[in-house]
Amino acid sequence: MPRVALLLAASAAIIGCAALIAAIVANASMRRWRARCAALESNVAALGRELEMVASINVRNGRRVQRIEQEYSTVADRIEVIESRDPAAPFDRAIDWARRGADQTRLTQELGLSRSEAELVTRLHGRGKHA
Repeated sequence: MPRVALLLAASAAIIGCAALIAAIVANASMRRWRARCAALESNVAALGRELEMVASINVRNGRRVQRIEQEYSTVADRIEVIESRDPAAPFDRAIDWARRGADQTRLTQELGLSRSEAELVTRLHGRGKHA
């Protein structure tokens, strides 16, 4: 029987060593998986922050677009009015006004001329012209 006991003890030692090796391998594998999960969680958190930033930028851009649409909603109407009028009439009136001393701002606001058109009229026909 001692031989059987010796065989059983050797088998138990081998099984114990195998279990210990399996536990060490499982522990190392578990550490790698934990590190991988931590890295993935960190990436998910970073993506969440970037998504919040993009959403914030998108909201600001949406507000800007709305503001621009509101500011320029009348441009099409103004262009239609300008295109439908006699092209010479505002310039004739602007020349008369400039000769009477009207400045560029008034020509722009009252007659609908662009800033460069009003500047040209006042330079050519204004009271302080240097011709």
